[in-house]
Amino acid sequence: MHRYFPEFSASASHLKLRRPPPSPLEKLLAEKRRPCGRFYSSRSPPFLDGQLDAYGDLLSLFIGSSSPSHSQSLHVHLFKKGFAEDVFLSNNLINSYARTSHMADAHRVFDEIPEKNVVSWTCLIAGYTQNGFAYESCRLFRSMLFSGFAPTHFTFGSVLRACMELGPECMALGKQIHGLIMKMLYGVDTVVCNALISMYGGCCLDSTRYARLVFDGALVKNSISWNSIISVHSQRGDVVPVFQLFSEMQMCDLRPNEYTFGSLITATYSSCSSCLVEQMLARVCKSGFLSDLYVGSALVSALARTGLLDEARKFLRQMNERNAVTMNGLMVGLVRQGRGEEAVDVFRETYDYLVLNCDSYVVLLSAIAEFSTPEEGWRRGREVHGLVTRTGLINSKVAIGNGLVNMYAKCGANEEACNVFQNMSMRDQISWNSMIAGHDQNNCFEEAMDTFRDMISSGVMPTNYATISMLSSCASLRHFSAGSQVHCAGIKLGLDFDVSVSNSLLNLYGECGDISDCWKVFRSMPSYDQVSWNCMIGVLADSEKSASESIEVFLNMMRSGWRPNRVTFVNLFAALTPLSVSSLGREVHALALKYGVSDYTAVENALIYCYAKSGEMDDCERIFHNMSSRRDGVSWNSMVAGYIHNGLMAKVMDFVWLMVHNGQKMDCFTVATVLSACASAVTLKHGMELHAFSIRFLSETDVVLDSALVDMYSKCGRIDYASTVFRSMPLKNEFSWNSMISGYAQHGHGEKALELFREMQSGNQRPDHVTFVGVLSACSHAGLVEQGLDCFESMTNKYELVPRMEHYSCIADLLGRAGKLDKLEEFIKSMPVSPNILIWRTVLVACSRSKDGAKTDLWKQASKMLLELEPQNPVNYVLTSHMYASKGRWEEMAETRTALSGKLVRKEAGCSWVT
Repeated sequence: MHRYFPEFSASASHLKLRRPPPSPLEKLLAEKRRPCGRFYSSRSPPFLDGQLDAYGDLLSLFIGSSSPSHSQSLHVHLFKKGFAEDVFLSNNLINSYARTSHMADAHRVFDEIPEKNVVSWTCLIAGYTQNGFAYESCRLFRSMLFSGFAPTHFTFGSVLRACMELGPECMALGKQIHGLIMKMLYGVDTVVCNALISMYGGCCLDSTRYARLVFDGALVKNSISWNSIISVHSQRGDVVPVFQLFSEMQMCDLRPNEYTFGSLITATYSSCSSCLVEQMLARVCKSGFLSDLYVGSALVSALARTGLLDEARKFLRQMNERNAVTMNGLMVGLVRQGRGEEAVDVFRETYDYLVLNCDSYVVLLSAIAEFSTPEEGWRRGREVHGLVTRTGLINSKVAIGNGLVNMYAKCGANEEACNVFQNMSMRDQISWNSMIAGHDQNNCFEEAMDTFRDMISSGVMPTNYATISMLSSCASLRHFSAGSQVHCAGIKLGLDFDVSVSNSLLNLYGECGDISDCWKVFRSMPSYDQVSWNCMIGVLADSEKSASESIEVFLNMMRSGWRPNRVTFVNLFAALTPLSVSSLGREVHALALKYGVSDYTAVENALIYCYAKSGEMDDCERIFHNMSSRRDGVSWNSMVAGYIHNGLMAKVMDFVWLMVHNGQKMDCFTVATVLSACASAVTLKHGMELHAFSIRFLSETDVVLDSALVDMYSKCGRIDYASTVFRSMPLKNEFSWNSMISGYAQHGHGEKALELFREMQSGNQRPDHVTFVGVLSACSHAGLVEQGLDCFESMTNKYELVPRMEHYSCIADLLGRAGKLDKLEEFIKSMPVSPNILIWRTVLVACSRSKDGAKTDLWKQASKMLLELEPQNPVNYVLTSHMYASKGRWEEMAETRTALSGKLVRKEAGCSWVT
């Protein structure tokens, strides 16, 4: 210690104390001595004369050291010796902490400097930029200006790099800094010009022209200038401008270096042309840069990203020197091909002999997120989480935290993704984007909306990625109001010109059923991609609008030069399905054959459903037979639905047993669909067979399946079985309650239906329109007039449900069965809508039951309205004839019979399927 701090030797010479163990400072100095260096200045402050040589050695040594403990030891020592407030040493200490990614400590040193200078601000801004905290860099730059300090070219270089990393959202700030640069006459500085070129190129694609203007206006262009502008075009994938600039650079007698060739290679793989990458490989070999580590790493990445993975592995093995970037390039290529497991194997093979960087762990986490088995990905991800925690990267690199959030979200562990996000000391735009997208992917739509609000509250403006995830969540919830607000915010931020955002808006308004707004968004889009056209066709198909609109959009798509893909045809067949026109379906089928997409499973499934709706089951069977190994669960279910739609119940059951025989796993949805068909056809035997099958082969209980069983037994006359299934259900939804209430109503158990309705209310299950139809029908059949009227009033007063025509019909039937014709007449007059045919028919039947001749005007009006609304329906004539006969109006009855004789009506014999 005395050797390095001689002022202590005199005062300590008389002490006979045991020498303490060497401090970390002494250990480091003993291991490694470097020449004295100075940071930003070689002049020594006056009050450190005679001591600065020793501190200079330490500062030079610690700035190059990667251990945070060394910087902390020096900090403690300076504090003890009274040098902590010296601006020269403090600036160097800030730089030392920044090199070891301890920005909290660096900022603490900065705050403790009593008289900061421009170097102090520049050191801290550069540190935040180097460690990925671009927002903090920009914030500090503003504070520096407000504090009255004039930036230097070093300051401008750091803050421009921060703007570049922030992307489009910081474009405005970048332009303001450019204006300040011109005002301070730094526009002629080559270093600043190069930083401006990189900033404009990295902010967004549309700002490339600004980068080119700066480059063309530079007075002096060095190799860095050329490499910067080539890199800008390379990142965009502009192959032609890249090679034009490369030629101009050589004409200026500037020799290309490894960075030049690295950008050229990047341009080739951005063009997704494997042929161009192979040509570039030959050019690099000729130029003698093949052995360069930087160029070799770029080539590995180019080969991998263009799908030449075998060539990339081969070239990697031939490289004499490799680093983390080389491995990262190969891993990124594997991840893009969806081969996450192989990417992890590459990481494992190189982990022991390569010094990995932050990007290596980010790529590794991306690879784990692409695992085919989410459970295995989650297990491997937890191992990597522990590794980055032990190395301290998770607390110092925001990209690591972002990678963990993305990995956990894609593996389905949304709760762990939230924990990582909440514990992140600093967050950037990608952090918020990843968390919002994670919530959306894991169906946590309310949480996604809350996170989006928190992001805006924290001052972070949403980008197109966050907006797309938010719109997706709003569409899944069909939350029209929230989606419209996001739309307005997107317009203010200029995001509505992003084609992906516009596509998400189409999906949102389509899910909410607002076709007019869909058309507004679609027609206002400045450009379209394949997804835009497919989305618009799909929205029109889902809305069951006229198929002509979907076909017109499809034709416009082809006129615009877009080639339809399988998604296009799936949506188009869905649009044609409600038409039941087989000829048009065959024409579209022929077009799918022409474009070579008819062999995709999704297209074939859509074809089966389309032909089934047209009654062409022979064509369905032919397509299904030709699918062979391409069949999936949807294929089998589509055939079952087709047979049910066409009333072929015998074939339905035969097909179900064929599924069992072929080992095709039947899910709860399939069984529930067939049970609904059994209920419609009143085939109790087949329904009970399916019940037995579900008990034997379907291990999990499903509320949809159980509800279908309740409905089937109710409609097949076994209300006791329906009640048994209902009471044994562990979970009930509104369909379960509605099926049981309607079953009791159909079987005349009005009191039981009302009791079940009260039980439903006490269980916090909110009744809907279907529930009240069942309850009112039960009251009508049981003669519970007061209870029925109370339930009808509670619809609007308590549950804010607007009554529909079927509810008015139930009340009319309730009053008519009870013989309360006066109340019935008042009720009809008070209806806010005009009564339909069913209500007038109910009124006529109620009047015919009355023994007295009262309410002549009422039944005459009902008879008149029936014949006006449905003049071609013979049932109305029969009811009117019976009414006249019951009242002794024989002449009117004879006239009605005469009118009926022209209808060629034959009375069907009555029958019942309930045994």
